[in-house]
Amino acid sequence: MFVRWDELKLAEEERRSLPGYRDPAAVRTFDAPEALDTRFYEVRARSALNRVPERSAMPFRWTVNPYRGCSHACVFCFARPTHKYLDLDPGRDFEREIVVKVNAPELVRAELARPSWKREHVAMGTNTDPYQWVEGRYRLMPGIWEALRDSGTPGSILTKSPLLLRDIELMKQVPGISANLSVPTLDEKAWRATEPHTPHPRKRLEAVAELNRAGIPCGILIAPLMPGVNDHPRQVEQILALAAEAGAVEVGGIALHLRGEVREIFFAWLREHRPDLIERYERLYARGAYVPRQEKERLARLAQRPGLKARRYIRSGRDVGAAERSPGLGQGGGSSHGPPEQPSLF
Repeated sequence: MFVRWDELKLAEEERRSLPGYRDPAAVRTFDAPEALDTRFYEVRARSALNRVPERSAMPFRWTVNPYRGCSHACVFCFARPTHKYLDLDPGRDFEREIVVKVNAPELVRAELARPSWKREHVAMGTNTDPYQWVEGRYRLMPGIWEALRDSGTPGSILTKSPLLLRDIELMKQVPGISANLSVPTLDEKAWRATEPHTPHPRKRLEAVAELNRAGIPCGILIAPLMPGVNDHPRQVEQILALAAEAGAVEVGGIALHLRGEVREIFFAWLREHRPDLIERYERLYARGAYVPRQEKERLARLAQRPGLKARRYIRSGRDVGAAERSPGLGQGGGSSHGPPEQPSLF
């Protein structure tokens, strides 16, 4: 049964056909400050499990993405080009036109119940964040976790949101469960400028600690590392220190990659916020979407710390998002014995 809310509006005449979906999508809006000027397209997908290309270095072959588009509005998001397949713009539309696969939980359950299913690992959060704001309203993830649990399928999650703590009891019942929180920076200006609608980075670190206390192995991904924006050693060291305090089981860093339309979106952001870096980025990305190997290795080394396992399975930005390219810490402060305040690069 699909639940409605008092603050939900539906104009019956507002329906739109999206490429790849058989039936027109119902277009909805919410009377909530976080969702003003955002439209949500309710669709009934034909499948939920996405196969990861064999050439990928990922350690899993299957993903689930209950949403397309993301209200986090991260300027660097590698998933932005996927909106082209919906005849939507990878820029503002990616942040304001969100596709909700309302039947994702029932599809996952049906597909995992097939006799041919081999209970391979299923990863979530590899494209857009399944715990973005609207998950608090549609609540698709509990049904997905239940399907994994009931079928004996191992799973994992990558997110920027502590909203996943809502489902912690379900997650504990999923075999082989693991989690990672993305924390690119703790610098207030850099955070607000690059990922403006995400939960506070320190709240994400609190979620890491709570997940580990609950027995769910949780690590941290410092990604993307953007030269001149969030790559000062003292900035990264503060994240590493708090990661250790939160009991993070692994930590890793990935250099920014600018594939497709993301390049122009990011360069437009540079022109507005950091024009002093444009020449540097033109040199770094002169040959394509990825920084030179030497720079990539430099950035990866920043995210290494004795006592924290290095997350090594993502070997390059090419592997990220490959599955859906077509249809205890105090608030506002760290520990008193942490590293010195990091310099702002803004």
